[in-house]
Amino acid sequence: MKTSVAIIGAGPSGLLLGQLLTLAGIDNVILERQTPEYVLRRIRAGVLEQGTVDLLREAQVGARMDREGLVHEGVELAFHGRRVRIDLKALTGGKTVMVYGQTEVTRDLMHAREQSGATSLYQVDQVELHDVDSETPSVTYTTDGKRHRIECDYIAGCDGFHGVARKTIPAHVLKAYERVYPFGWLGILSDTRPINHELIYAHHPDGFALCSQRSNTRSRYYLQVPLTEQVEAWSDDRFWQALERRLPDHLGDRLETGPSLEKSIAPLRSFVVEPMQYGRMFLVGDAAHIVPPTGAKGLNLAASDVNTLYRILCKVYREGRTDLLGRYSDAALSRVWKAERFSWFMTSLLHEFPDNDAFSRRMQETERDYFTTSEAGLKTIAENYVGLPYATIE
Repeated sequence: MKTSVAIIGAGPSGLLLGQLLTLAGIDNVILERQTPEYVLRRIRAGVLEQGTVDLLREAQVGARMDREGLVHEGVELAFHGRRVRIDLKALTGGKTVMVYGQTEVTRDLMHAREQSGATSLYQVDQVELHDVDSETPSVTYTTDGKRHRIECDYIAGCDGFHGVARKTIPAHVLKAYERVYPFGWLGILSDTRPINHELIYAHHPDGFALCSQRSNTRSRYYLQVPLTEQVEAWSDDRFWQALERRLPDHLGDRLETGPSLEKSIAPLRSFVVEPMQYGRMFLVGDAAHIVPPTGAKGLNLAASDVNTLYRILCKVYREGRTDLLGRYSDAALSRVWKAERFSWFMTSLLHEFPDNDAFSRRMQETERDYFTTSEAGLKTIAENYVGLPYATIE
């Protein structure tokens, strides 16, 4: 088989890149080791930056999102019993965020892929990338017990943190930066009315809490917990009681509880590798970087990578601008590190760190006070939350 771009991974980043390339007339093939049903079962982010929303519309997969998604013009921080609303729209010149689950984004992209007739191969094993530093890269894989090869011009590694794409880059070329946080997020999904019409990020001496949502009738809540915690130890009742304690009194009184649809614990880490390309292979999304979810940047950062790579490839195929290929890593990493900084900042601002001394705790309190009482501080949070501008490819 021959194609222009081989895309490894059928998560939202791989599907979005494939959709944009297909619309641009650039043929591509997507390889995924799991089943479509498995991919759709992943419960992930639900806050889309303005840029991500615009990119999904450009990819012609935004119709259901625009019908069912919830536009949020603000977000709240809560601590010491007080609530501070950050007016995203007013502070950023009209930008907002959209609450629309990653599962639904993936579903829309899968449907568009099926409608386009473009090739997606699921349940493939033993994927290997070959000659990625040459002009003739290829991908081999096994399905139904048979070995197959795809010859291509370029490879997009959209296969996540545990995928094969990053491992293809020689160890002496790749540099990794990592911070592992001493806690995780216990998350619960429930068919209950959200406690508030906008997201609330709360700090409490017991730990961080987040009140989020997927719709007007489905809520997503999180609690900071030690890494030693086991999800089996958390009954629904225990979760709801802990959440209510961490919220201001007037909020806790409005909390609607109910059976959990899904419950899990996710560790928090910051992770970046440089460079994000090697030869004709480009890393996209979680294959190159992980952010703690406090800044709502995971899926959005993957979308910005997709945007950068897509625009470069369009100029390569339409204008012969192969000189732009070498710019991908630097252009993507510029935005990646800014999002990493914001996610680290929000995590540091709102969580309880077990090893913090008295000075560190007072500095954390002062940071919260400054950023919620200064117009400059509020604007800094707002412009990062709605998403910084994408890289310009010229």
